Amino acid sequence: MNWSSTELTDLDLGDKRLETRAAHILKAMLKAPQSSIPKACQSWSSTLATYRFFWNEAVSHDALMASHFEATECRIRQQDSRIILCIQDTTELDFNGQETEGLGRLSYDKQRGMYLHPTLCITPERLPLGITDTWMWSRGLSKAADQANPSIKESRRWIEGYERVAELAARCPEHRLIYAGDRESDFYDLLKRAQALDYPADLLIRAQHNRALGDDLKLWDAIDQQKALTRITFTKPRKQGEKPRKVVQEIKVLRYTLRPKSKHPMLLTLVQAKEINPPAGKSPLIWRLVTNRCVETADAACELIDWYRARWEIEMFFDVLKVGCRIEKLQLDTKERIEKALALYIMVAWRIMFLMRLGRTCPELPADLVFDPLEWKVSFRLGKKALPDGIPTLNQVIRNLAELGGFLGRKSDGEPGAKSIWLGYSRVLDCIYGIQMASELGMD
Repeated sequence: MNWSSTELTDLDLGDKRLETRAAHILKAMLKAPQSSIPKACQSWSSTLATYRFFWNEAVSHDALMASHFEATECRIRQQDSRIILCIQDTTELDFNGQETEGLGRLSYDKQRGMYLHPTLCITPERLPLGITDTWMWSRGLSKAADQANPSIKESRRWIEGYERVAELAARCPEHRLIYAGDRESDFYDLLKRAQALDYPADLLIRAQHNRALGDDLKLWDAIDQQKALTRITFTKPRKQGEKPRKVVQEIKVLRYTLRPKSKHPMLLTLVQAKEINPPAGKSPLIWRLVTNRCVETADAACELIDWYRARWEIEMFFDVLKVGCRIEKLQLDTKERIEKALALYIMVAWRIMFLMRLGRTCPELPADLVFDPLEWKVSFRLGKKALPDGIPTLNQVIRNLAELGGFLGRKSDGEPGAKSIWLGYSRVLDCIYGIQMASELGMD
């Protein structure tokens, strides 16, 4: 069974033909994630069947994602790692200029699109296990229209996101789930809800507010007064207009009680990683993280910092989804139909990230645990390499795919990225399709 059928094992659309069609569409999307629907489908009949699938009222985003949620939960249960990081963030999907009903404004009133707020589950080693929740919405056509509608409260996505993680934690009692969010998630109602549920999942939130602790003492001042536990050193990746640079941060921890007026007090921990001796003209790199966990050692503090740094994996997920899969180029006439297509592209983006990370975290795994025999064999032959005597390692096949996708593999190139892997994989799938067609035509 190929991966697309496996990922949709629990799909229930009330019609086996629709469920089979979903697996065919998913496989076609992975084969050509950057292509339009007609180009990915390769024929008019297949293209028409795909559009009819998205038009069908029996198909919904929730039903499609439910199967992926189940598969993700299964992968969580299979993990040896006791810790699972549940990362949340929001991204804009810009469909400006397209005639699509149901879209609203984005950052500017003239932009048209929608918002996606998923929960990406990964291991501390950065292996993506899948998505377990998607919160989507469109704003009104103007800011004034939204302000006039009291039912719109976008901050609910963070609270409901935590609630879904809490429900998942109850179903996976052998693992400890960590809810990770950026500064936008640092607000009292979320902290209160997690406390009310008795923290079924731990919080790990980047602090935004310098809250008062009483006696004219603020949180930032209080943490600065603490004794440093240790230091960490890492290389900050290159950004546009900047070179990579070495960063040394000093780690401090403060256990404190938050006492909002007329509200229940909360016992929380603040972990601060503050850069010392930054380059001239550069502000120090500072991370302040709020958690319910009790942090008693330097190792425990560093572990939390490392988990938070893993939050950038969701940025990679968004990049694969928008740049790799080009979902903002979808030509569908309603928001609901875009959401259906988005469900399948979310699975494709996860699969691409999964292959990339698995090749890095478990390079010596046998390749047949991930790839069909024909897939890994074609990866060797397309690269004009001799087939190995036995089953190759996963890393060998991943590098084959990356080289087919343009990765040079020089010593200075590091590990292959998602783009080269999926381009190479699409070449392999194209070749397999040709082999299958030749067989059907009796040209063995």
